[in-house]
Amino acid sequence: MDKVIARGAEAILYMRGKHLIKERVRKGYRIFELDEKLRKIRSRKEAKLLDKAVKIISVPNLIEMDERGKLIEMEFIKGKKLSEHLDKLGDSAEVCRKIGQGIAKLHDAGIIHGDLTTSNMILKRGEVYFIDFGLGFESSSIEDKAVDLHLIRQALEARHFKHFDKYFQAVLEGYKLSKNWNETMKRLEKVEKRGRYKQAY
Repeated sequence: MDKVIARGAEAILYMRGKHLIKERVRKGYRIFELDEKLRKIRSRKEAKLLDKAVKIISVPNLIEMDERGKLIEMEFIKGKKLSEHLDKLGDSAEVCRKIGQGIAKLHDAGIIHGDLTTSNMILKRGEVYFIDFGLGFESSSIEDKAVDLHLIRQALEARHFKHFDKYFQAVLEGYKLSKNWNETMKRLEKVEKRGRYKQAY
């Protein structure tokens, strides 16, 4: 019997045996044909990103993509969700450095995660696993990479505000692995200035 473990706006997550199933739910307010098409496209895109990312960093292994059912079956990563455990770790800065390295590898491969929060990162045997590529896409744009880094900065500030500056500096230290480090850092400054400008108004 399937066991539901989470419900979101876009999808339901449940266990089927030892595997995790992500099922995109029907949106009643959308035209049926459009809803079918969007859910199929988004599921296909996420499965493609997972399949590409698994060759680069630690992510769940893709088991199967069912276009008809809008389901993605994947490996279930049993570990510590960093949103709940990062502040309790003795080596939190080192973990953040690994996060930065993972982001750098994704970006250098043309993958933008799109939802970089510690809720989408699991620590297992010292490795940081990135999960939930539902908002991800492929891009080599420096702007997209800088925005992705801005997202993790905002997430750290919101969830881990007592240590967020130390954490984010460790993320950036790890991100030095990226071949586009200098360009992305310059663009990140501009992205953050835009963010501050919007907050002022």
